[in-house]
Formats: sequence, C-alpha cells, structure tokens
Amino acid sequence: MPRALISVSDKRGIVAFAQELVRRGWEIVSTGGTAALLRSEGIAVTAVDEVTGFPEILDGRVKTLHPAVHGGLLGRPDIPEHARQLEAHGIATFELVAVNLYPFRATIAAPNVSFEDAIENIDIGGPSMLRSAAKNFAHVLPVVDPRDYGRVLELIAAGPIPLTVRQDFAAKVFTHTADYDNTIAGYLTPREDALPERITVAMERQQSLRYGENPQQRAGLYVTEEPRGIGDLKKLQGKELSFNNLLDIDAAMLAVSAWRRLPACAIIKHTTPCGIALGRSAAEAFTKARATDPVSAFGSVIAFNTVVDRAVAEATADLFVEVVVAPAFHEDALAVFANKKNLRVVELPVPSDSSHLDWKRIRGGFLLQEAFAFDPSEEEWRIATKRHPTEAEWEDLRFAWAAVSTVKSNAILLARSEAAVGIGAGQMSRVDASFLAVHKARQVGHDPAGTVLASDGFFPFPDGVEAAAAAGVTAIIQPGGSVKDPEVIATADQLGLAMILTGKRMFRH
Repeated sequence: MPRALISVSDKRGIVAFAQELVRRGWEIVSTGGTAALLRSEGIAVTAVDEVTGFPEILDGRVKTLHPAVHGGLLGRPDIPEHARQLEAHGIATFELVAVNLYPFRATIAAPNVSFEDAIENIDIGGPSMLRSAAKNFAHVLPVVDPRDYGRVLELIAAGPIPLTVRQDFAAKVFTHTADYDNTIAGYLTPREDALPERITVAMERQQSLRYGENPQQRAGLYVTEEPRGIGDLKKLQGKELSFNNLLDIDAAMLAVSAWRRLPACAIIKHTTPCGIALGRSAAEAFTKARATDPVSAFGSVIAFNTVVDRAVAEATADLFVEVVVAPAFHEDALAVFANKKNLRVVELPVPSDSSHLDWKRIRGGFLLQEAFAFDPSEEEWRIATKRHPTEAEWEDLRFAWAAVSTVKSNAILLARSEAAVGIGAGQMSRVDASFLAVHKARQVGHDPAGTVLASDGFFPFPDGVEAAAAAGVTAIIQPGGSVKDPEVIATADQLGLAMILTGKRMFRH
C-alpha cells in the first residue's frame, strides 16, 4: 500500500485530496491539526507518533524530525543496502509528501506582530520533510502547492509518473524553501541594515507571454509570494495580458494607492499617468482623470482604488481601453464590460504598503533599494514664501504632491480641484517638464491659470518658476534643497506665488 505523508498549514483542498488518495488505496500519515481535520472528515489517518513511537514534544517543535520519517523519505528501495537497512529498522517508505509551511510571511505582515510570534512561525520540520522528499524525487513525489493537488491525482491515475515531471516538482520545492529562508533572513536582518548582505529571490513562472516589449522578444511572468502583488491578479475577461499591459497594471495600481479617503482613478500610458484625479465616486474620478488628456487616454490602462460599478463601466464605454484594473467589480459593471470582448478586466488588490524591496536590473547585476512609499505627513513641510496658500490651494497642493510621485522624472504636474490638468513627464530638464505640463494643459483646452504645480525634485534655477507663473500658476509644492533655493523663493515672492518646501524628493527613474 503506497503511503502519503500530509502536514499542511494551508488547508485549501487537502480534505478532497486525501479522500481521493484513500479511495485509491493509499495510507495517510499526518500530524497535529492536519490529522485532526482529516479525521473529522471521516478519513483514516495514521498519526506520526504512531510511526515514530515517540510523542510530539516541545510544543510541537519536534514531531517529524525522526529516522522513521526521514528514513522513509530518503531511503532508496532500488539500492539493496538501503532496502536491507529499512527492513532491519522497520521503516516503511513514503511515495508522496504533501507539506506546506508555517505562514511566516503572513505572520510578519500582520500589524504589531511580536518578535516571539515571528520566531515561532519559522518552520523547521516542514522544510526538512520537503527537502528530503525533493532530494529523493525519483521515489517520493514532493507536493508543496495546494494548486497542484488536482494535477497530482491525474498523474497518479495515468500510471508511473515520468522522472522529468518528478524533477519539476522537486525544483518547485527547492525554489519555495529558498524563498521561505530568504524571507526569514530578511526579517532577522537588523533594522539599521535594512538591505541584506546576500539575497536569494525565488520566483515561479505564472505564465508565458506572447512576447516582451517588442514582438521579437520572448517573455514570461514570474511571481513571488509577496502579498497583494501581481501573483494575486485575476483576469475576469478579455484577451491575454501582454508584457506591456502587466507593466502598466503595476504602475496603475501603485498610482492610485496613495489615496484612501476618496475614490481615485489613474489613466496610465507607458507606466506613467496621462490622467489622475480624485472624485466623490469612481465614475467622477474617471471623468476628471480622462479630462487631463483625453487624446492620450486612448489605448490606456485605467486603475481605480475602489470597487468599479456600472456607472464607471458606462462612462468608459466610448473609449478604447486596453485594461481596466481595480480591487473589485460589481456584477452589473462586468455585464457592461462584456460588450467589449477584447477589453481586459483585471482584479488586483491595491498595494497596502511598500515594505518590500525594489529591484532595478542593470547589466551584470541588480540595484536594490527600499521600495518607494508615498508619505502624506506634512511635518517637514514649510511655507517658504511671503504669500501663504489659500484653503483651496492647500487642498490641491496635497493632491498634486501625491499625484506627482507617480510620474516619471523629471516630473511636473498641474492640478485643479483634485485633478491633474497638465503633466510633464520624463523630461531631461525641469524647465522643459514645466513647459510640457503647460503645453499639454492648453492642448486639450485647460487654462493653467489658477492651477497649482507640483515638482518631484527641486528647481535648480528660477526659470521653472518663471515659466509656471507666466502660465498663471498660483502655488508651487516642491522638495527644495537646491543651492539656488533662496533665488528660487525670491523669484516666487516677486511673482506673487505661494511655495511649499516638503524636504523630500520623489524621483522615479
């Protein structure tokens, strides 16, 4: 009778999986909570302590670290001496191991988790069983992912499992345990040295893509286990997502993540906003964001930080859009979107924080930094000019400061009524970015007079301020920090502008 060792923290699908194994004549050996769950469902289970002849000890820290378990995982019945020793010690082999690990990543992501709780959620026995089974994959099938249970049952039903398939399952195990260990290492790294000395990244190919940025480039989507990341994406309708779609989806959801108070909408082209706004409803936010630059909105990715309803779907109906992405969709919205068969509708959580690391690939290596997190705090802000912003200007300055953080540097954003009306992105000089923001506003019929301006970096010369004032801008928010700050502020005073210095730069290369 073949034996399966089952010990899982993530219980998804495990009851049905075990029931089917038993129906096919397998013996189930299990531990603790998993064994209790299976028994409660009427599944015959042999407890691990019956196999080892030794009880679980140390609050469950030691239960499977025993020769009766690991001998059954590592023993090779095709080697006569192994077979002799297994028989001599009364050790039966396992043919399958289904194990997943204590939820360390989810534990440390919880607010106010204690260091002691985090340490207790470092799994020792689970990785040991998985690694033993994966090393002996020719004889023991290691299963670490609940999503693979159906495939495993199909493979068992089809007959002997090919060695190449077994090897693939083993590789998945070692990738998973490497990522698990790396997460622990990152957590244990002292806070004053947030970037670890060495790092291993484990990623699994979630899907192959038709091509990359251009048709001649092959591409695939690889995901980590980072919570609320691209691995949580659900495509609800539409064509296959492309490489460029996925880049824009990620940028779009980051663009709307700065706001919780009001619905936000960002319209993304080539990973930077061509429209961004807040509204009293998602539909109003979209209407205002589209008005930023209606021409560039064609063929865009549109993101929301809130549920998308029928009003949004109807408001977007006349516009060609590549993707609509939001954390949730009403059924009546999906019914409207269904009229556009090629429109991709994607569900993806809004990023909750930026505690992860940000990678930039360069030839022969990587640059690594703490991910950018927009900081709404105004503690370091100061009014640098004689004129103070009006109440309406303050509201727009706060919006513009958050919005410009999502724009490629050099970035200038003009705003009115919590909506962008002109964006200058990715320019080589800040004065050019100012000129472009004003030009884009006027190009689509917006009057820049009376707007506020946000800049992601300091003004190195007064010319950017002069260009803004000439267009009718009344207030500016920028980091400051230039040796020319006194000259820039004096120019703002001469021109009657209000200027806020935030003390924080927000470059986005």
